[in-house]
Formats: sequence, structure tokens, C-alpha cells
Amino acid sequence: MALALSEREKMRGGAPYDPGCAELGAMRARAQDLMRRYNATILGEPARAEILPELLGTWNGAVIRVPFHVDYGAHIHFGPGCFVNFNCVILDVCEVRIGARTQIGPNVQILTPDHPRESAARAQGLEWGKPITIGADVWIGGGAILLPGVSVGDGALIGAGAVVTRDVPPGASVAGNPARPLNRKSRQGH
Repeated sequence: MALALSEREKMRGGAPYDPGCAELGAMRARAQDLMRRYNATILGEPARAEILPELLGTWNGAVIRVPFHVDYGAHIHFGPGCFVNFNCVILDVCEVRIGARTQIGPNVQILTPDHPRESAARAQGLEWGKPITIGADVWIGGGAILLPGVSVGDGALIGAGAVVTRDVPPGASVAGNPARPLNRKSRQGH
């Protein structure tokens, strides 16, 4: 007889789960408390270096400007040398892995959760997620949105305001809604 998975195990595995369960509610409340404390700090305050390792799965010294918003925090992993500008939202129901030296502009949203398309199914309150992987040396322009399940290759550039619905190959530049590859000429001067 197989053991039943917890709602957190279902969530992290990308299976439909109940976000209203007590375990996940407690995890979100913990993350909200840590975010509230972090977002009340000022640049250079020692408390920042104490809060982020507690909030995030892997911090690695990432510079994260406030305000910063997460669902759980524990599923977010930064490589060394990352920078996150003001008002970043990372909804981490699944793993979010961000490679070394990646730069994230203001108002970027990185969204792993997804929901049923039919209203009757949405009314049941279940959701699921897909992990997001962002390679090393990526630049994500302000206001970009990365949707569930995308991977962004090393050295890629995501233009400001882009909505990334598909994987971005290493070294590619994409922009628009939905994000599409830019030709070489349009990349010059950016």
C-alpha cells in the first residue's frame, strides 16, 4: 500500500494540491512574517543578512532590494552574485532556480503556480505548479513575467515587459507578449 503524499509533496511535485491546507498555510504565514521584517529593513542593515538565509532555500549573498515578495521562499535558490531590483514577486509553489550573476529588473514576476482553465474545476480550489529554471548570466528586464515551467538558458536576455511562455535558449534575446526572439540588429544598442 502506497503512502499518501502530503499537500506540500504534491505541490512540489507538480500534482494538484490544496493550497488551503494547514501545513501550507503555516509555511506562507512564516514567509509573510520574514518578508514583512525584510521589507522593513534599510540597505546595509545587518538584519538583511540574517533574514534572507532563513527565508530562502539558497541565498548565496544575492542583493535583493525591497520590497520583495514570495509565496514560501523555501523553494527559491539563488546562485552567487545575483541582483534583484525593487518589487520582485516570486511565487514558489515549485522550485525556482536562478543561476549565478543573473540580474532581475524591477517589477519582475516569476510565477510557478497554475490553475484549471474551466471555472467548475477552479471552484474546487485545487492548483498545481511547474518549476522555473533561470541560467547563469541572464538579464531580465523590468516588468517581465515568467510563466510556470519555463527555462531560461545561460546568457539569455529577457526584454522589459516580456511575457515568457516558452523556454528561452542559451544566449537568446526575447521580448514582447508572448516573448519572441529578437533578431541580431534589434539587439544592438540594448
